[in-house]
Amino acid sequence: MYYSKLFGKTNKMKPSDADSANARLLLQGGFVSQMAAGIYTYLPLGLRVLDKIKQIVREEMNAIDGQEISIPMLSPKDPWVATGRWNSIDVLFKLEGAGKKEYALQCTAEDLITPLVKEQVTSYKDFPITLYQIQDKFRNEPRAKSGLLRGREFSMKDLYSFHLDQEGFAEYYERSKEAYLNVYKRCGLEAVIAKASGGDFTERFSHEFQVPAESGEDMIYTDKQTGDVLNKEVVDEADWENTDKYTIQKSIEVGNIFPLETRFSKAIDLKVQGADGQMKEVIMGSYGIGPSRVMGSIVEVHHDDAGIIWPEFVAPFLVQIVPVSWEDETQKTIAEQIYRALQAKGIEVLLDDRDKRPGEKFADADLLGMPYRVTVGRRAIEGFVELRPRSTGEIEELTVDQVIGRLS
Repeated sequence: MYYSKLFGKTNKMKPSDADSANARLLLQGGFVSQMAAGIYTYLPLGLRVLDKIKQIVREEMNAIDGQEISIPMLSPKDPWVATGRWNSIDVLFKLEGAGKKEYALQCTAEDLITPLVKEQVTSYKDFPITLYQIQDKFRNEPRAKSGLLRGREFSMKDLYSFHLDQEGFAEYYERSKEAYLNVYKRCGLEAVIAKASGGDFTERFSHEFQVPAESGEDMIYTDKQTGDVLNKEVVDEADWENTDKYTIQKSIEVGNIFPLETRFSKAIDLKVQGADGQMKEVIMGSYGIGPSRVMGSIVEVHHDDAGIIWPEFVAPFLVQIVPVSWEDETQKTIAEQIYRALQAKGIEVLLDDRDKRPGEKFADADLLGMPYRVTVGRRAIEGFVELRPRSTGEIEELTVDQVIGRLS
């Protein structure tokens, strides 16, 4: 991709209402455009990142036997009434359609996927069932904030598992933990599993995936003796400041998993005749990851004063080539030679072909945060260029062939 062709440009001015690093840097870098509070358009750079995160999620869900489906984001009122949640979910967007029929926009999908399974299954032999979708969700948040971390429209992967016995559910629940940790590791995040409230679904713990970060809204408590990690909500209030017992950190929640038990299968009357001829209630689990929230979290964790530092697997481009002067024929020729050679090897490259001052180009490269910058400058005529990893800032002078080999 030639930078001059890229839709979405950098902006030197910091957004006045950006209340987090991810909001500020993604807007300044031209990754997203804000339509309203908590509502963002993903521009080409941002969409490349989001799609890569979704693909990582998709691969890890497929690896634990997930099957991808797509439920309409717009749903009638009836399923929500059947589960008793039409009036109990305070962030549910409700709409009135033609003929004064009432609808809702998905904020979650337990209420919709359970009737779908009831409609489709015919035998105990169909179980276990694991279905997931990756699509936008909508929540009528009273105060959307923190960029992509708390939006009114956001990307969500929600997976639901259906089991006929507690043992099968427990086994799958543990498999999901490993899959989630794989997702975060591949995205460049070091997540920990924290015990959290089971809410209205279960008396047992649910589990959150938390990334320690000073910008986080949550507080996690790590027991210094056992190593157990707890969300503040399940810590005894008397121990909230107990640093002798706990290591206390701010963190960002990047995913959660819930034992739903039979909360929704009972509401929908989802039962299956077992091998013994007896009717069995179906046990469910819910497993959520927000790819857009993961994207925002990556920026919160991986940035400095100059801009974003994208991990390699999710970066919009692996390499940004910066000729100091695009008007210099030698620099232009060598920059395009490297560009074509890397592209031929399947490497994603952004070539800065703009007629801008070197300082402006370098500042933009730091703001955009591609993992590697190749600078084609005055020594290009001698066959040398500079390789600079964004994460370290260390500059190494290499021949053209060496830099192509290093990045391939």
